[in-house]
Amino acid sequence: MRVIVAATGGVAAIKTPALLRRLVEAGHEVRAAATDDALKFVTKLSLAVAAGSPVLDREAWFAPEGGALHIEWARWAEALLIAPATADALGSAATGRADDVISALILAGVPQVVWAPAMNSAMWTHPAVQRNVVTLKGFGHRFLGPEHGTLAAQGEGQGVGRMLEPEVLAARLPAALAPQDWAGRRVLVSAGPTREYLDPVRFLSNPSSGKMGYAVAEAARDRGASVTLVSGPTALADPHGVSVIRVESAQEMLAALRQPFAEADLLVMTAAVADWQAAQPEATKQAKLGKTQVLQLIRTPDILETLAAEKRQQVMIGFAMETHEGVPKAADKARRKRLELICLNYPTRSGSAFGGDDNEVTLVTAAGAAEALPRMSKRALAELLLDRAKELLPPIAGGAAQGVSFTT
Repeated sequence: MRVIVAATGGVAAIKTPALLRRLVEAGHEVRAAATDDALKFVTKLSLAVAAGSPVLDREAWFAPEGGALHIEWARWAEALLIAPATADALGSAATGRADDVISALILAGVPQVVWAPAMNSAMWTHPAVQRNVVTLKGFGHRFLGPEHGTLAAQGEGQGVGRMLEPEVLAARLPAALAPQDWAGRRVLVSAGPTREYLDPVRFLSNPSSGKMGYAVAEAARDRGASVTLVSGPTALADPHGVSVIRVESAQEMLAALRQPFAEADLLVMTAAVADWQAAQPEATKQAKLGKTQVLQLIRTPDILETLAAEKRQQVMIGFAMETHEGVPKAADKARRKRLELICLNYPTRSGSAFGGDDNEVTLVTAAGAAEALPRMSKRALAELLLDRAKELLPPIAGGAAQGVSFTT
């Protein structure tokens, strides 16, 4: 994403270079802009170094050859993030002024505007400031923060008005800009492996990282859905804004999925559930006896088959790994388990193995129709699956749901 990060005149402007770096690390293209007052707190050089390009300020507003850089930058950008955003900056934008580069960028037509306010609690809660916030939301602008915390002015102590930290802003920006087309919907996702213990220290499992399921959960959250993620053991942190239920075994995963499934609009079953479990797990660690050992295994519960028997109008999407005859096997699975779609991939194919950041799948229906997708990031695949699922869902009763508010 192409993002202009604009600093206005608050003490939190000292954090703007760190925000620029976090956004670059996340893969965004960035440019920096600053008001005159912002440059009293942070240097133009530090902003330029963090952005990797010159800063748009009053001196650079108009190019020597006559070009208007605020027009050029507004056409380049996909989003403008004002961080920190002062009360004065909010008022300027709400009343349509263009007396600094930030308000000029907004009037020049930047497609999406996100504010990260930073000010004293009394200022943030003042009716005039809140009226400006309402006005800007009416323009379609989004807000990230402010949060409760230690305020910059000496002696002010704690209060609401602190700008979100750079890493938090960078992480939440995609959600603030995402279309809220899943607002009012409930999405249930399973992710990661399961573990079936043979004794207290040994288990049957697989190398699933959980990344695909977490990507689906985060994409659905960012598009306004209420998301529950049932996760087997992974090294991934719980996604912000998602209800996470941690489990280990297939039986635990089934139990955790059943109640939220009853209320869900969509189930995306990405978990790599172990097919077998010990017939009788040992209560103590078993010693190595001889050179061979025989294990008696029984099937784990078939989660999708169980949930399919309880299905009403839910859309269900599954995943399948096959080494050969993938499409007919996937179509048969979709028929048996009442899936609208199944994502087929091949673990031996480059780009489809466990643990990677990308995936290459073929979408298969119960009728056997197959659509081979190009290799893409797991987040991109998650967005595509949400697009396809949305087409299959009935309208929300009572009309479209309202979008979420990003003010904390």
